[in-house]
Amino acid sequence: MRFWKRLRGLPAFPSIAITGAVLMTALLCHGASGQSAGAGSDRASAVSFEDQGESSSLAATAGFERRASGPADPGLPSAPEPAANPDHPAVPWAAVWNQPRFSRMSIGADFSPLGIGLKGAIVLNRLSDLRVTGNFLPLNVGPFEIEGFKTDVNIHMVSASASLDVYPYNSVVRISPGLMFYNGNQVTVTADILPGTNFTLNGHNYWSASANAATGATPLSGSGVLGLDTHKVAPTVSFGFGRFIPRSNRHWSFPSEFGVAWTGAPTADISTSGWVCLDQAQTQCSNLSDASNPVTAQFNSSLQSALTKWRSALAKVPVFPIVSSSVVYSFNLRQP
Repeated sequence: MRFWKRLRGLPAFPSIAITGAVLMTALLCHGASGQSAGAGSDRASAVSFEDQGESSSLAATAGFERRASGPADPGLPSAPEPAANPDHPAVPWAAVWNQPRFSRMSIGADFSPLGIGLKGAIVLNRLSDLRVTGNFLPLNVGPFEIEGFKTDVNIHMVSASASLDVYPYNSVVRISPGLMFYNGNQVTVTADILPGTNFTLNGHNYWSASANAATGATPLSGSGVLGLDTHKVAPTVSFGFGRFIPRSNRHWSFPSEFGVAWTGAPTADISTSGWVCLDQAQTQCSNLSDASNPVTAQFNSSLQSALTKWRSALAKVPVFPIVSSSVVYSFNLRQP
């Protein structure tokens, strides 16, 4: 304040000169301080540059800790959505959906002891299907000759069944109770015994007679039927692996099946005709149509005794095996 008072007391020109000098000095001082500040800034920049690696590492570590403990970085790309299913646009390829009743079915084929099998299945719900199977095998084996017997075997297999395929816990393991509602399975064997051929029946030796126009003798022949249809309607049960109708968009499947059908013990019947002899010289022979002849009576007794043994052995097998591996194609009847 004293300085400004003295300054006001001076004449005008000296006052202006002094004031200008003061302002010039202030400007020079400000410039010097700016240069000092700039130099300080350069030194700070150099220090910062030298410590850049360490500070960057610390910043990256801190950023990683923040990302690990905090929410996901919204800038990161998200995983792509599964590819769309063309048949079911709302369901990805790998998805399994709940197929409504009667929305999907399958057709397939297999080969088993029951013959060639044709089958079809339809969806009931998520855990079960209804399956219908038809089997057939018209096969003629022969004629062939074995130990003097000219034999012809005719295998006639025909059956139809229905099964409920249940998949516990929605697994690929299957339990299938069912019913064989038609059973016409049987095997027929016919044989002509060459003249003079010897055979044993229930411990007794017999010979097939030679043709003789004088006596009317003819060689022995016979036919037998093995019936596998004691029960025309038979319950079945089986288990297996693989679905007859996949619960996905797959079309092909290869299910297997193992089980039994309670068809009852097989039946065995034999009928004979012609002449049979008790000796090789054919001096003791009889026409089997003559029931009163002792030779015929002995032969029939031996035959019945043998049949009793065979039937007793067959009675131990009251079931017929079901073993198959199928090739099945599935398709939609309507969109789920």
